[in-house]
Amino acid sequence: MDNLSEALEKLKLTSTDGISDSVESCLDCLLKALARNNTETSVKIQEIGLLPLFPSLLNPQSSCSPKVSNIIAELAKNEFMRSPCVEAGLIPPLIQLLKSTDQEVLLQTGRALGNICYDSHSLQAQLINMGVIPTLVKLLGIHSHNTALTEMCLIAFGNLAELESSKEQFASTSIAEELVHLFQKQTEHEKKEMIFEVLAPLAENDVIKLQLVEAGLVECLLEVVAQTMDGEREEDITQLKTASDLMVLLLLGDESMQKLFEGGKGSVFQRVLSWIPSHNHQLQLAGALAIANFARNDGNCIHMVDTGIVQKLLELLDRHVEEGNVTVQHAALSALRNLAIPVVNKSKMLSAGVANVVLKFLQSEMPPVQFKLLGTLRMLIDTQGNCLQACWPAEAADQLGTNGKLVERLVEWCEAKDHAGVMGESNRLLSALIRHSKSKEVVQSVIHGGGVKHLVTMATSEHMIMQNEALVALGLMAALDLVAAEKDFVGASLVSVLHKLLSDERSAPEIKYNSMILICAVMGSEPLHKEVQSLAFIDVVSKLRAHENKTVSHQASLTEQRLTAQS
Repeated sequence: MDNLSEALEKLKLTSTDGISDSVESCLDCLLKALARNNTETSVKIQEIGLLPLFPSLLNPQSSCSPKVSNIIAELAKNEFMRSPCVEAGLIPPLIQLLKSTDQEVLLQTGRALGNICYDSHSLQAQLINMGVIPTLVKLLGIHSHNTALTEMCLIAFGNLAELESSKEQFASTSIAEELVHLFQKQTEHEKKEMIFEVLAPLAENDVIKLQLVEAGLVECLLEVVAQTMDGEREEDITQLKTASDLMVLLLLGDESMQKLFEGGKGSVFQRVLSWIPSHNHQLQLAGALAIANFARNDGNCIHMVDTGIVQKLLELLDRHVEEGNVTVQHAALSALRNLAIPVVNKSKMLSAGVANVVLKFLQSEMPPVQFKLLGTLRMLIDTQGNCLQACWPAEAADQLGTNGKLVERLVEWCEAKDHAGVMGESNRLLSALIRHSKSKEVVQSVIHGGGVKHLVTMATSEHMIMQNEALVALGLMAALDLVAAEKDFVGASLVSVLHKLLSDERSAPEIKYNSMILICAVMGSEPLHKEVQSLAFIDVVSKLRAHENKTVSHQASLTEQRLTAQS
């Protein structure tokens, strides 16, 4: 340590005199000391106050720059030294050094900046604001043959890409082309993994997704999949998962997805289809998720259903009733749900037996599977008011609504307070079964299963669409079998709920309208009629005659007449 102390004092004296040889020897001494005991040497350097001298030594023309940058990089390995490095003003001169043509200077400067800003989003954001991203991308393009520099750039990209503020800057550079070019040259697993770690966060940005697709990343990924799909080594399994996951991520962008779909004739789309019958669970998963992503517009969905994709997904699900891979079940159900959205697809999918296969997963205890199962069934029977396409879905709603096991499970899931998505979808499907079947038998099935109270609760939802669906279903129940529903309507305080909805100024016009329709429908029940009278509904309804919505004001007049006539 005596030599170190001597070197530190000497460096303080000589750094301002520009005596190059003396400075160089002192720097060599510091590097040796840091190599022997980094922590102790760092403390000593901080105590003697040497850090503020370093900015003057970080001169692009100085031969000392690589060694000074190296020393800073070593110091900043210690967390306690990072703030002092910032306070000493080291970041601006280090960023200037990134414009150097000396590869050693670039390497050590990159290391220094990376270590100083390690695990600090605020400092990384500062680097981004100072324009470091375009500089590093340019360096990667110029020095892609230099392994150490390339790795330094990749590590920097990996850290900076985690920040949302970096994506716009990255998108304005040639990062996609540079990374794909670099990836194509790699043969080692570790190097490919480093590039994957940068690609994944960058590919979350839709603009960069499209840039990566146009740069040829998809072809690289498909090649990785082809090379590793039958591999049993751990690195093969890892690469297969990473490549297929990244492929699915690229499909989340609308433009990149449509470019790869190519009207259903694209080679990428066809390759992805071949993954679904695979025996590899990772490929099955990626294939199903890819189909779900391609199925994000009606045109794609209609084409895929017409070309037989539904059968492939059903066969995949059948294989997983017993095998029970939850992620594959979830992905395949997601794809079916999306495919069922266009009205013209519903009858085709129902005739293909989709509902029957989906019902096989009714006993699943996994909320993600339950959620997609419910959504798929609801989409299959929801004709969105299209009467011409309603025959098959109405028949399916009738069959599903009289399926005691399904109704029992729906009622159970309506109470799944720990899983709001499952609870909401269960309520919506229960309502949809009544609304789309318009069947007395379905109404009786829901009443018998204990579903009425959940529909009444659904009418108080914070989501207007759910409120409306509940009110329409309850109105149909009252119209189709008021006698059977009467007891449950009373028990669930339906009349009180309707009074609150009509009295609440925030209730949407549709809610007020359907609430009044329902009030009129329950007037045929003596106990419900008494409740209506006791809550002075006529006062609330009479105020609605002046409502700005003409449909609401007209219904208010009709309802007031009904209430007056039966008072």
